[in-house]
Amino acid sequence: MTGTRAEAITGSTDTAPRRYFVDAGGRRVLIGLTPEETFEFERLDSGQAPGRVQVASEGRDVWPDAGERRRLELYEKHEGAWRAWMAQSRTERREGFNLC
Repeated sequence: MTGTRAEAITGSTDTAPRRYFVDAGGRRVLIGLTPEETFEFERLDSGQAPGRVQVASEGRDVWPDAGERRRLELYEKHEGAWRAWMAQSRTERREGFNLC
């Protein structure tokens, strides 16, 4: 997936939080999405889905096509769940941190 938008949010660096988890079936799943939604998001994000943007005849009005809207919908679902997970993780780390 080199160069895709998914790589930007899931690229493997030592400092980046992981946005995937491994489910009971051993599949990598984006936090907040089902395995099927993860597959759909990755397919849409990789450019394998046709079309991205609709342009009016004058070229002024630009709006996303159905595939891009669905990709954004899935990303927003994942992003909300990931933010909640990160907030919970921070709280748990603070509560477990003790210098005494």
